[in-house]
Amino acid sequence: MATPEFIRTLRASAGHQLLWLPGVTAIVFDDAGRVLLGRRSDTGQWSVIGGIPEPGEQPAACAVREVHEETAVHCAVERVVLVQALEPVTYGNGDVCQYMDITFRCRATGGEARVNDDESLEVGWYAVDALPDLNDFALFRIKQAMSDAPTWFDPMTSG
Repeated sequence: MATPEFIRTLRASAGHQLLWLPGVTAIVFDDAGRVLLGRRSDTGQWSVIGGIPEPGEQPAACAVREVHEETAVHCAVERVVLVQALEPVTYGNGDVCQYMDITFRCRATGGEARVNDDESLEVGWYAVDALPDLNDFALFRIKQAMSDAPTWFDPMTSG
């Protein structure tokens, strides 16, 4: 994932310390029920599409923008699937981030899936019963997006 300019500016004064950041994930389905995936250039792994909203950008608008920027597919957001605080991540350069992920179920409305930026090596549509190797993060979000269950969130713990 390319680092947005506003984060580079923050890092200039914050150093490597933990940054709490918004993140969005878009689970995009086409009319055949296939899911849109990208093989990431930073890890080489297949994944769902996502990114970081720019300051002031609405999360759903970010999801639509990220899908188009990475895959050239146009989509419409249908609903919020999941809201989850993720575990902190330490990047190779020592930067530490923790993301609040909002996952959206989206419907493809146009465009042809193709690599549209330098964040992906490949993009494509996959039947949900024939997915490439995906991590638990992606699989859980696809499962939740296929469900008509209410928005998933980590239950509150009493304390």
